[in-house]
Amino acid sequence: MNKKVKLKGSIKIYLQWPLILTILIFIMNGVVFAIDRKAGGAMATFTFIYIVFILVLYLRTKNTLMNDLITFATQYGQIQKKLLLEMKIPYAILDDDGKLLWMNKEFAKIVKKDRYYRKSITGLFPNITKDLLPNELNECQVSFEYESRDYEAQMKKVSMDSVLETTSIVKVEAEKSYIIAMYLFDRTELNSYIKENKEQRLVTGLIYLDNYEEALESVEEVRRSLLIALIDRKINKYISGMDGIVKKLEKDKYFVVMKQKCLDTLQSNKFSILDEVKTVNIGNEMAVTLSIGFGVNGSTYIQNYAYARTAIDLALGRGGDQAVLKDNDKIYYYGGKTKQVEKSTRVKARVKAHALRELMEANDKIIVMGHKIGDVDSFGASIGIYRAAKTLNKKAYIVINDITTSVRPLLECFVNNQDYDEDMFVTSSEALELVDNNTVVTVVDVNKPSYTECEELLKRARTIVVLDHHRQGVESIENAVLSYVETYASSACEMVAEILQYFDDSIKIKGVEADCLYAGIMIDTNNFMSKTGVRTFEAAAFLRRCGSDVSRVRKMFRDDMITYKARAEAVRHAEVYREFAISVCPTGGLESPTVVGAQAANELLNIIGVKASIVLTEYNGKIYVSARSIDEINVQLIMEKLGGGGHLNVAGAQLECNINDAKSIIKETLDIMLDNGELS
Repeated sequence: MNKKVKLKGSIKIYLQWPLILTILIFIMNGVVFAIDRKAGGAMATFTFIYIVFILVLYLRTKNTLMNDLITFATQYGQIQKKLLLEMKIPYAILDDDGKLLWMNKEFAKIVKKDRYYRKSITGLFPNITKDLLPNELNECQVSFEYESRDYEAQMKKVSMDSVLETTSIVKVEAEKSYIIAMYLFDRTELNSYIKENKEQRLVTGLIYLDNYEEALESVEEVRRSLLIALIDRKINKYISGMDGIVKKLEKDKYFVVMKQKCLDTLQSNKFSILDEVKTVNIGNEMAVTLSIGFGVNGSTYIQNYAYARTAIDLALGRGGDQAVLKDNDKIYYYGGKTKQVEKSTRVKARVKAHALRELMEANDKIIVMGHKIGDVDSFGASIGIYRAAKTLNKKAYIVINDITTSVRPLLECFVNNQDYDEDMFVTSSEALELVDNNTVVTVVDVNKPSYTECEELLKRARTIVVLDHHRQGVESIENAVLSYVETYASSACEMVAEILQYFDDSIKIKGVEADCLYAGIMIDTNNFMSKTGVRTFEAAAFLRRCGSDVSRVRKMFRDDMITYKARAEAVRHAEVYREFAISVCPTGGLESPTVVGAQAANELLNIIGVKASIVLTEYNGKIYVSARSIDEINVQLIMEKLGGGGHLNVAGAQLECNINDAKSIIKETLDIMLDNGELS
């Protein structure tokens, strides 16, 4: 056997060095012999004895050395096997399909199987499926729970090509010539420390009273201090019960600090303080509501506080009576089921009007735009801002791309009218050529950049103004110089009508312009039947004084027979699903089917037993969803789940799928929200 085994590599060269040095001795012997024959002869005798000794030593020790090397290699392999077998780290070898080939004692101890268990690893750990095994990647990690402990499996591909080349016993396909080495690490203790560390983090929050002044005015003056004390006690008791600290910053503002663990409890009970504070009643006609904002998982405490400020702004912008949690880029909403109380004071409208005037006076051009597929409200609000700009003798433009059937009767009043500029209306491409550093871009009836007529315009403009009445969501116009978002307003036209009253004392609104603003209020309130307040009628009265004609507006919005029949078909084929009327609006022959769908949603609310209506309309490759309710259901929460938004009673969304899938998605969303009590 030893004769068949040959040495190679560095050890072979090492053993051959004495023979190589013999050549050098021969040369030296020749040189010495040339100098002196006797000395050369003596050295030749020494050289002969040296060669004989080297050959005998090489031949005698070669076999002994080979035996020692083979013995060492065998013992070394046994040591390796024993080390693997008794290694404290659980270790196993799998084939390419995940079948166990070998496991050490520690691995067998964890899985409680015999070491000769040869079934699939998935049978032991269901989380490690075949598609999670290292295939294209050489390494992978899988975390899972097994018998109430957390483990992390690290798997690595080990090539078998070198072994298979030297054996003729088995033949394996090239793509399967590897095994999988699997190490198992117990992460239970580490994860518990990570969880504990996370739970002990401090989070900051802000609590604002939405209707502080209004609630105090609704109670007798002598009892106001008692109402304030009861509210303070309710908030302090609730936060203290969560192991938190609350500090009153102002008469209606509180600063909160608590542990992350306690915040998780608040989330699980969906911020029950929102409902508890409404129970404070000592004769006040108006219940007190809260807005709560929390910021978590920031890199610093300062960043957490900044997140909390952003969250409270979102809560207030969405109408109050809700909690908003900002977790880095993620935002979670809780509450927001009640209608926001209308503010009786117009101070804010006056301040915003003066600010808008200053911005317009400081720039040369004003560009106004609403949302895509513009409606009467966005068009009327645009006309109002256009009139404000013209009062200051500024050049003004209105961006409008698609002219819907609802907008066309109003638009025709301005086209070819000598009182207005020929370039009054421009497209998105034309607006992009007009915008410069001295341009004010005013966005009306929308606060989401992606929903505007021209999103690129917002990136190029330096001065942006936002006027809207929809609740703010995650996506918003962040670089606005002036933002006026009032969710209690019935329409953007109502807000613009108020601004015009304080914009300039000498402003003169023409009758056709007043008609557009009045029409926007009328359409968004469904003929003053929903979402109307005192200020809504005051704005309508102002427009009537400016020359708006109700009969003229009504004639503009009469439907043709095709539109009327389509709306009737949508109502006729509606199905009632868990007290929600769901229908599909036909689009054949309709120029603006989305408008008809919204009208059909309003019509369905007249049916007894229907709490809310949802109408789907297929248009331009998308499904447009119109949702409406009277007062029992907050449809805005439903539409937010679908990526849209709106108001408590009026909301919408867009889906990229077919009609049947859209209906299924809506029904599943309703089931989840109703079962979880999110719409109760």
